[in-house]
Amino acid sequence: MTKVSMTVNGKAVSGEVEGRTLLATFLREDLHLTGTHIGCDTSQCGACVVHVDGQAVKACTMFAAEAEGAEVTTIEGIAAADGTMSPVQKAFQEHHGLQCGFCTPGMVMSAHALLAENPDPSEAEIREYLQGNICRCTGYHNIVKAIAAAAAEMRPVAAE
Repeated sequence: MTKVSMTVNGKAVSGEVEGRTLLATFLREDLHLTGTHIGCDTSQCGACVVHVDGQAVKACTMFAAEAEGAEVTTIEGIAAADGTMSPVQKAFQEHHGLQCGFCTPGMVMSAHALLAENPDPSEAEIREYLQGNICRCTGYHNIVKAIAAAAAEMRPVAAE
């Protein structure tokens, strides 16, 4: 067993894990943060996307021990402390960017990463960025609309 310590959603956490324990498993089973979904176990679907030190990663392909000392943000950590949804979460709700909801946490986390890198993405750039996320329900149209709407909401207003 290996002791791991990290900051998850702003809170210092630690635990004992086997060397083979995936970050997704640690988050779900040890920390009870079940918003990080495990959909494929092969890094194909993107349902497990979290941010590690500000970078979007698929938590099903990263060992928990690799996150030692890292800052990890899960879907549970995206909303404000008072529970107010982030602009991306609100846009997914307003533009019906979800159906069954299974892929939604990974899509939201990927969208946040995209908008941190590119605050004004084109539709083509949004679609390209989401290539690592699979949605079996929506056909992506409303997901793309939601991300574009969130980008517009989050962009700073130009000084007049």
